[in-house]
This record gives sequence, structure tokens and C-alpha cells, in this order.
Amino acid sequence: MYRQIKRFIIGKPLKNAALKDEKLGILWGLPILSSDAISSVAYAGQEMLLVLIPAVGIAAYGRMSILSWCIIGLLTVLMLSYRQTIDCYPGGGGAFIVAKENLGEIPGIVAGSALAVGYILTVAVSVAAGVEQVTSAFKFLRPYNIIIGVLLVLLLMVGNLRGTRESSKLFGIPTYAFVAGILTLIIYGFFKLQMGYVPRQPDLAAPTQSITMLLMLKAFASGCAALTGVEAVSNAVPNFKEPSPKYAKTVLLLLCLIILLLFSGTSLIANYYHVIPGEEGALLVLLAEEVFGDSFMFYYITASTFLILILGANTAYSGFPMLIAVMANEKYAPKQLSMRGDRLSYTNGIIMLSVVSILLIVGFQANVTSLLGLYAIGVFISFTLSQSGMFMKWVREKSGNWRLKSVINGFGAVMTGVVVVIIAIAKFKEGSWIVMVLMPVMVFVIDRIHKHYVSVKEQLKIEESEYDGIDFAKLNYANRIIVPIESVNKASVRALRYANTICDDVIAFCVAIDEHGAREVKEKYEKLGTDIPLVIKFSPYRKVIDPLLRFIESSEYDREVGDMITVLLSEFVVKKWWHRFLHNNTRAYIERRLLKHKHIVVSVMPLQLKDDMDYLESLKKKKKGM
Repeated sequence: MYRQIKRFIIGKPLKNAALKDEKLGILWGLPILSSDAISSVAYAGQEMLLVLIPAVGIAAYGRMSILSWCIIGLLTVLMLSYRQTIDCYPGGGGAFIVAKENLGEIPGIVAGSALAVGYILTVAVSVAAGVEQVTSAFKFLRPYNIIIGVLLVLLLMVGNLRGTRESSKLFGIPTYAFVAGILTLIIYGFFKLQMGYVPRQPDLAAPTQSITMLLMLKAFASGCAALTGVEAVSNAVPNFKEPSPKYAKTVLLLLCLIILLLFSGTSLIANYYHVIPGEEGALLVLLAEEVFGDSFMFYYITASTFLILILGANTAYSGFPMLIAVMANEKYAPKQLSMRGDRLSYTNGIIMLSVVSILLIVGFQANVTSLLGLYAIGVFISFTLSQSGMFMKWVREKSGNWRLKSVINGFGAVMTGVVVVIIAIAKFKEGSWIVMVLMPVMVFVIDRIHKHYVSVKEQLKIEESEYDGIDFAKLNYANRIIVPIESVNKASVRALRYANTICDDVIAFCVAIDEHGAREVKEKYEKLGTDIPLVIKFSPYRKVIDPLLRFIESSEYDREVGDMITVLLSEFVVKKWWHRFLHNNTRAYIERRLLKHKHIVVSVMPLQLKDDMDYLESLKKKKKGM
């Protein structure tokens, strides 16, 4: 049943040879890897207005336009910088690989941690923003925003588990629909103004404070959310068809041109129409209502904005699994995260991203503004480390146009570093402190993971000088087998018979709680007529492992130093998954305890049980035949 459901939801497994067919071109690579950055247009301007309007009133719109052009200038620098990263590091990993190779291990871990946090928050913010958009238009859905958000994350997870190719087709078209809709909104909005339309002027309270640098910086920090997602293209270069760097750089350029048009256009049009985002609705929904009225285009903008915000999270589903797989291959994350699933996607990374994102959506009540306080700082930390790493690379290598390249990356590092400080200060009370506390913890955990893998590798490695000393023909130790039995049944008897075929020194070992239990096991065991000795030990505290270990180390067992003890565990295998919850399942616990001892080998002898209904039916027929 489980397999059938899995195949229905995810699809049939793909062969390794199909991996090349899962690669992206420009047509589908653009919406899949750029949806996050493009979707930021839907809330970056709104977040700036939410900071400015309560403080300076109508002047907020003009200041938003100025800040928007500053953000676009920073976007241009990042685009030029990341094009260089794509050329130098086509294997993916982006900021993590760049920082690790050029700045050192700890900066690399910090960059990887920052990117991972950024991707997780991308899913949470995008989904929460999408839910906010749709509940702005359909207010009766507002009490269910958390439930809707969780369901949408699960939908994204399933779509991505089906593989890159299918998810690109499933999630790509809404991105193009959104771009077309917002361009139509901008063009028709300006056309309407040219035709003499006079927008309604908002009823705003008098300014409560003057336009200060601190206020502008706080609004700028909110608007910098528009730049999140730019790094995803450089992180996922291997997802593109060959030549992958060429396709990746083209997608990055197109992404920046689209953001330039959409972000600057919506900021300018908002400066004329003066809609007030907040309780009454989101910025783009209110602009669409003002420009198009209650028409098809209003609902089109609402629907496409909702979809792009939800699918903006899909960039994280392309970037996070690839990033974490690169880190796992470099032994900085659990190796399970580097393995591809049935559909050649990084299944474990996708599931991990979904689970943590759902926890954030539930924990922050799907509130966009609260989540944004955590959002941009992690991304800009990775920006800064990536640009700093590339700057050090050019200065160290001094090859080609290294001066121009170092100026671009150096300027990018300074600018993004300044933004990190601005966001940390401006958003400190809104949640940036959480990321600042979480980052050192993540760095510590990742460093310990790496040290563990390095330690394991060194301990398992066979040195060249050791190969000649390995003798497979001569064994210097005796092998002895102990078969623990709880009772005399078909599973334990099968294990005893198998043990007797591979070794002459076999002992059956039983742990009894009381005299009655011991006597019952002994009587049944004597009926077997075997010469395999049975040892029964009492355990008044109902322990199983401790009596066995004490027996192995005791003089009664007469174990010599160097002897290897094989503990053969009998286990019956149930047919249904839920049957496992009806049994003790002590085998795994016993195995874990025994494996801590160098001279003990643990083996399992399974007995596969039949289906309950089939067996009981056959038993009934057998009894009738008698």
C-alpha cells in the first residue's frame, strides 16, 4: 500500500541515465531559479511603505522610489559579481564553496549556514506572503491562513519530489503569467494617468516625525528583501544543461532585467496611485483594484501574485537541496542529504526544507512582517562572504582582468556588508537577533559534523604500508555463537539450527524473570533433543542485555582474550507496517548495546511471517480437513 501511494504521488523511479533529461534550459530554468527574486517584487515595496507611511505620511511614496533605485543599483552589482562566481565555480554551492576555498573553513561554514537559513525562510516568507495576498482579496479565508500555508508547503514538497523536470513545468508557467500581469499593470496604469485619470488621494494622518537617515535605512532594510533569491542561480549551476555556466549567466541576466522592470515600475506607479497597504490589502492587489477596477485583470493580478509568491518558495527547493548536497559531499552535513531519490531529486533535502519551513509558518502565525525580520540578514551575510571570497581570489591569483574583477567583487562585498549591519540594527527587535544567535550554533554543529566525518575516515583508512600485513588465510581468534532466546518458537529454533551449521561452539541463552518462566522454557527446550547447551540467567530487574554481557565476561563462559563472540538474534518480520507497533521491537536496542563491544559481532536471523488473514483462513481450512 505504501509503495502504491508513493508511486501515485511521486511517480515511477528514474534511472541514473535519465539525469541529463532532468537538466534545465533557459526557458524553464528562469522561472524555477528566479521565482523567489521575482516574487519579492510583490512585498518588498509594500514593506518599505509600511515603515515610511506611519512616520512621514504622503512623502513615503517619493522616498520609496528613491530607495527602490538604490536597491536596483545593488542588484546590478550582485549580478555582475555572481556572473564571475558562475564562471569560476560551475560545480554549484555558491557562497559556501567560494568562502571555504578563499577565506577558510569557518567563513565557508558561516556562508553555508547563512544560505541554508535564507532558503528556509524563503519558503516560509513566500508562502506566508502568498496567503496574505489571497486573503486580502478573499477576507473570509483569513482565519485559515496557517492551515493554507502548511498545505501549500506540502504541495510544493510533493511537486519537487517528482523531479526537476516535472516541477519546472508545474511551477514555471505561473512565473511568466505574473511577469506579464505586472507589466500590464504598469503600462496600463501609466496609460490611464495619461488619459487624465486622477487617483483618489489617501486620507493620511500628519507626519509624526521628520525623514531621518535611520528611518530611511530601516525602510531600505525592508526593501532589500527584493534581492533575495539572486544567489540561487549560482548555487544551482549543475541543474542547467551543458554548457551550464553559459545558461546560468543568461538566466541571471534575464532575472535582473525582469526585476529592474517590475520593481522600479511598481515603485513608480505606487508613487502616483498612493494606495495604502495594510489591513485593507496588499500593495499589488490594491494597485490592481485602483487601475483595473472590478474586472478580469484585477482577479488575474490577484491570482498570479498569489501563485508567484507561493512558487517563489520553489527557488529554495532548487537551491537548498543542491547547497546541502554540496555541503554533504564536502562532509559538512549528513551524507544522507547528498543522495538522490527515486526521481533523481535530493529527496532528503526537500523533506528537511519542508518540515522546518512548516514549523516557522506555524510558529510565526504566517505573519510576513515577523518573518521578514529574520529573512534578509542571512542572505546578505552569504552575499558578503561570497563577494569577499571572490575578491581574495582575484587578488591572490592576479590573472586576466583581475583588477576590474576585484573592484566589482570588492565593491559588492562592501555594499552588502553595509546592508548586513543596517538590517541587523534596523530589524534587531523584529527578529534579526534570532538569526544572529542561531548562526553561531549552526556553525558549531556543522563543524562538529565535519570533524566526525574526518575522524571516521582517518580511523577506517588503510595505509599503504598496512596492505602487505593483512592475512586472510590465517585467523588468530576462535569464533563462538550465542543465540539469545525469549521462548522456544519457530524463530528461535531456526536461528539455533543456522548457528549449528556454521560453528561448533553454540550456546542458547535465555533471560528469565521468574522460576515459572525459566521452567517453561527449559521443558520446551528439552523436547528439541539438541545437544546445544541452554544457559538460563535470572533478571529480577527485567534487564536483558546486562545478564548477557555479564555471562560473556564471566569465568563460566570461559572466553579467552581474542575470541570473537557472534550474538545471533532471531527476529520475526511482520507483514504490515503497523504490526511493528504491536511488538516489543527490542532487537534494535539489543543490537545498539552489543555493538559497543569490539569482541562482539551481532547478526540477525529473520523469519518472515505470512499475512494474518491468509494464514488464519488456511488454518481454518486445515482444521476442517482434520
